[in-house]
Amino acid sequence: MVGLSDVTVLHNTLHTLGVPSLHAQMPFNIDSKTVDAKESLRRALFGEHLDISMRHPEQAPPSRIGEGEGVLVGGNLSLLYALRGTPFDIDPTGKILFLEDIDELLYHMDRMVMNLKLSGWFNNLAGLIVGGMTDMRDKDPKDPFGKTAEQIIADAVGDAPFPVCYGFPAGHIADNRALVMGQTAKLSVTATGATLSF
Repeated sequence: MVGLSDVTVLHNTLHTLGVPSLHAQMPFNIDSKTVDAKESLRRALFGEHLDISMRHPEQAPPSRIGEGEGVLVGGNLSLLYALRGTPFDIDPTGKILFLEDIDELLYHMDRMVMNLKLSGWFNNLAGLIVGGMTDMRDKDPKDPFGKTAEQIIADAVGDAPFPVCYGFPAGHIADNRALVMGQTAKLSVTATGATLSF
């Protein structure tokens, strides 16, 4: 099963059954994706070793250096929030959590992130990966929320002792790398970048 965004519902469902799935590009617009995105999907589909490396974006909050290992879970923030309290909710304790989203109002996003924080999602992670936060916006540009999507997450995470990286190449972006959800992965965050390995 391969997909992203609304497919987060299926990723969560399969995770509760112990079945891995791929957070990756769907076929309908794969031609618009980068060579690296397509190659990561091929490697994931054929069960080959997969390393996804990135450099920290200049305009992102400071990433937290460190290493973590755990099962990769997560997906689209809006869908993860919508699944809270349902049979398809997930427990990220001891796992690497991946978050991405598109076209959300920033004050809505703040509400969703605070829900995750207050319910303990950021207490005991093995790592946090923040992917594409694409076309996030204010309801009224004349009355801005005052924080970027990444800053909202950084403030909620605080000084938790696990590795965190922002701007990871996955989500509603051209360089949408394939992630094997429900599989153990290793996250290494250094001063210059990060690598996720399966």
